[in-house]
Parts: sequence; C-alpha cells; structure tokens
Amino acid sequence: MEVFDRRIFPWNGHTLRNDSRRNIGDFRANFVRGRGDYMGLAGDLNDQAAITAPVLSFWPNDYGLYCMAGNVNEWVQDIYRPLSFEDFSEFRPFRGNVFQTLERDPQTGEAVAKDRYGNMKYRELNANDVKEYTQNYRQADYRDYLDGDYYSSLYSIGEAMADSFIIDSEQMYSQFEQDITSLINNRARVFKGGSWKDRAYWLSPGTRRFLDEEAARDDLGFRCAMTRVGSSAGL
Repeated sequence: MEVFDRRIFPWNGHTLRNDSRRNIGDFRANFVRGRGDYMGLAGDLNDQAAITAPVLSFWPNDYGLYCMAGNVNEWVQDIYRPLSFEDFSEFRPFRGNVFQTLERDPQTGEAVAKDRYGNMKYRELNANDVKEYTQNYRQADYRDYLDGDYYSSLYSIGEAMADSFIIDSEQMYSQFEQDITSLINNRARVFKGGSWKDRAYWLSPGTRRFLDEEAARDDLGFRCAMTRVGSSAGL
C-alpha cells in the first residue's frame, strides 16, 4: 500500500472527499465541516443532510457496510478507561469481559431448562469458578482490571499500606473524602465513529469517547448489519 493510501477513516487515503472520476469532490460521510455547517451550501459538494441521512446516501466500505463513519456514533462494548491503551493486550484489545458459564443443576450437573425463548441459561462466574479456568483468565470480571490498586490510585499512602489497600475502581476515579467525583466507572461505555454533528476528527475509528450505558442522545445508537438475502447476482 502506498503512503497516500493509508487509512485514517474507513476508506483509502487521508481526505474526506470522493476521488473517483464520477463522484469526485463528494463527501464520503455525514459530518460537520465547520461551525454551523450541518448541511452545506454547495449542493453535491456537501453532505446535504441537516441531521441523519438515509444509509445509502454515502459509499460502503470494503466489506459492503454503510455509514461506518459519520451519520451516528456507535455504542461499543468496551468499558471506558482513559489509560486502557497502557494496560490491556495489544492484540484485539477489549476491556469489559464478564465471563459466564452454563447454569447447571447442582445435583445432576446437567444444564438447566432453556428459557421461554429457547435460549440456554447462563450465570456470571464467581471467584471459586475462576480457579478451574486459570489457563484462560485470572478473574471473572475484568471491567476493573488494574483499577484502584495501590499503583494506580490517586492516593499517596506509602509502600507499607500497599498490601492492605482495597482494590476498587472508586479509589482511582473518585475521592470520597472530598468533593471530587468522576463519570468514569463500570457503566461508562465507549462510543465512536462520529455523527452528523461531529467534526471530521471523530470519524477516525481510533478516536473514542464515553457515556453512561443507559444514556440516550440523538447522535448515538448502533450500526446494524445483516446477511444479504437473495441471489449473489443482485436484485
């Protein structure tokens, strides 16, 4: 791949406009170019959408998926931490695993009956369960990985107290003895992708923000995908 083809966004190159001969100059996504410029003034040279636009208004990525940048931000499963890049795996990084196992009858060991929708029932692992799976992971809930331990705490308590320090994310991200609080906790989920009211910076998949997992906004949702139905030759 040539240097000029390297990607910042879900398409080739560093620019925000289409470089094909047929559609040259058209924006590749629905975003805000400048202050107040939600729709644009120059016809096809702008995204022509004051708010969200129909999915097929822009071009798909190499996998045939539309609106992977712009239009609406996307919730992702990761729990947000500002220092995640320093403390999780470099390969396929993810923070937020809460491991589960099949729910079984304690006497027979058989899986319990399925729920009313035909789904197997699962339960979260506990500390005793984890002992059986030490080759795969060390704890059942990784949302607080390295959060609130002595070395990441905002307190300065001295080496002597390190062994007795209570491990809790609240110790790292809030100060209960004073009026210092934080929005960072196990309910803070990452969202990314950029939206109709974001600048181009947020269209890059490497940028991320966070919000409480039960919060709602007009520029935030899910990017839905489905297996294509019908013949491979087209409609």
